[in-house]
Amino acid sequence: MFDVAVFASLFVTLFVIMDPPGIMPIFLALTAGRPAKVQRKMAFQAVCVAFGVIAVFGVLGHQILAYLHVSVPALMIAGGLLLLLIALDLLTGKTEEPQQTKDVNVALVPLGMPLLAGPGAIVSVILAVQGADGASAQVSVWAAIVAMHVVLWLTMRYSLLIIRVIKDGGVVLVTRLAGMMLSALAVQQIINGVTQVVQGT
Repeated sequence: MFDVAVFASLFVTLFVIMDPPGIMPIFLALTAGRPAKVQRKMAFQAVCVAFGVIAVFGVLGHQILAYLHVSVPALMIAGGLLLLLIALDLLTGKTEEPQQTKDVNVALVPLGMPLLAGPGAIVSVILAVQGADGASAQVSVWAAIVAMHVVLWLTMRYSLLIIRVIKDGGVVLVTRLAGMMLSALAVQQIINGVTQVVQGT
């Protein structure tokens, strides 16, 4: 009762979209300055939030978007704009100000959504669930989703070891690098959304 091809296909797709290695510097930048115990908790929370969002859209995706009259390109553009705002904060160093971040749970936004559970991952899961014919295919799809989130948690959980090596100066460098990467990702997501809107007209 397990379809290896379906599992592998969705797992690879989600790995490329959710990008565990790429999320590592962003996680380190957004959680910098917090105790290690809090950072570990935030890594777990982010994965739980992402899995919850992905699961809801996997089951009720089309109905939710249809009810809200929201198109996939609109979802992509909105997510891109949100990521761009966060990227600008990382680039300008605003996230280093304690009053702005110590009381904010970045595990929910932007880590859980839209960084992990972004439009690309949501759409991929919606299509995979709808295209899975039979119990074995459904089991394989959800197994791939769970496996991907386990990989994400392990990546963020053990990225904390890097902080002990790179120290404060390295964290600042990682923060700026993460801001550049995130801004490029945000702009690309906006471009993809706009392109789909133009192609659809």
